[in-house]
Amino acid sequence: MPLVVFESTGAPAIETNAADGGRLLDLCDELHARVPLSCRSATCGTCRIDVLEGADLLDLPRADELDVLRIFRDDPLRRRLACQARVRPGAGRLRVRAVAP
Repeated sequence: MPLVVFESTGAPAIETNAADGGRLLDLCDELHARVPLSCRSATCGTCRIDVLEGADLLDLPRADELDVLRIFRDDPLRRRLACQARVRPGAGRLRVRAVAP
């Protein structure tokens, strides 16, 4: 089961096990992670996160997420939308941090 770590500046990291994988958005909500969420539908880019470790534990981004990442000129291997990213089940560690506004 992947360990998911939400890092943020000025606050302790939040860690959880994502036993079955699933939407990163759901983990953000459950843990009150410091990731700003607005539209929740891959249209605004508010929830952009840096993937610091474990990018291979995320499903590949779909077209709608890629469209938003292109607007910001983000590399989809290092930056994702928390509202769209899905954690794969399996072993490993995923570390993410919200992009500073």
